[in-house]
Amino acid sequence: MSTSAGNLTRVLMRRELKSYFATPVAYVFIVIFLVLAGAFTFYLGGFYQRGQADLLPFFNFHPWLYLFLIPAIAMRLWAEERKSGSIELLLTLPVTMWQAVLGKFLAAWAFVGIALALTFPIWITVNYLGDPDNGAILAGYFGSFLMAGAFLAVGSCLSASTRNQVVAFILTVVICFALLLAGWPLVLDMFRGFGFPQAVIDAIAGLSFITHFSAISKGVIDLRDLLYFVLMIGFWLYASAVVIDLKKAD
Repeated sequence: MSTSAGNLTRVLMRRELKSYFATPVAYVFIVIFLVLAGAFTFYLGGFYQRGQADLLPFFNFHPWLYLFLIPAIAMRLWAEERKSGSIELLLTLPVTMWQAVLGKFLAAWAFVGIALALTFPIWITVNYLGDPDNGAILAGYFGSFLMAGAFLAVGSCLSASTRNQVVAFILTVVICFALLLAGWPLVLDMFRGFGFPQAVIDAIAGLSFITHFSAISKGVIDLRDLLYFVLMIGFWLYASAVVIDLKKAD
């Protein structure tokens, strides 16, 4: 990406990010995310009862938090632009399709990153109560941020495919739910029952968000897990650009 192209992407990203905080929706999302993250960690995750100085109860619920909260952000990325007709105005600006897709995605990703960073009190709490492996916790935050990006990329593509935000939300939840469960024995046993070869079953298991995030959340940084999220984000963003290009005349 050239310097001028990068500057245009950053300008679009900053404009989109400011638009999130122009309405109360952003603050409502952040409050809901923080409240649910805390409730899941301390009550469902048994943070105190475990007696261990780590944040696994915190990170273990992130895939399920993102399953409903990330689609709520992603559904407005393109569906509202298409419904209002402002997508035509956006694409007449001196920006390429890729710059528009990347700028809007990065703004949404940065917004989720802000919400995730605001959970820092729980990191302080675990350091106050014990002597945790802060490197593993930092890896968990990084993995959670990458996974959020993958959720958003899926949502971006599905938001571009419809004018209706509710439809975009439902489609994103369904696809992301399928990607979460892909590595579960329940799903894999079903494919085994249909007689699929082991190579296909292994490929399906490898598509699971949870499988790749689980290792990172425990502090194990594997290049394959990082590559998975990078490729997942890249694939769905490319699909977003293709869908927008096909739908822009609608």
